[in-house]
Amino acid sequence: MADIAAIVEQLGKLTVLETADLVKQLETAWGVTAAAPVAIAAGGASGGAAPEAEVKTAFDVVLVSVPADKKIAIIKAVREVKAGLGLAEAKKLVEDAPKPVLEGATQAESDAAKKKLEDAGAKVEVK
Repeated sequence: MADIAAIVEQLGKLTVLETADLVKQLETAWGVTAAAPVAIAAGGASGGAAPEAEVKTAFDVVLVSVPADKKIAIIKAVREVKAGLGLAEAKKLVEDAPKPVLEGATQAESDAAKKKLEDAGAKVEVK
């Protein structure tokens, strides 16, 4: 039982990305898929709404608020996050907050964008 407790403790320390990688490796090693049992169990308990939340792969990064003294830094960060955006467009986006900066981004992209914008001083939400 001590071994099981140690495994549970180690699994509790994994990040979401590490957990997803572990699941993929276990599926490959054991020749099974975790998707069907999860969908059936969650679908029966909640009427099918839970699997959509678990499988979310697209995220929106929303610029919620911009402190006036950080506006220039945030405009620069927005231009770095959203490729091909001109200075005027970035300025308008920042001034019109709350506005989405990225839509349909991967989790890694949305996390990186959120960090960059928050480091510049903005308040950001990922939806």
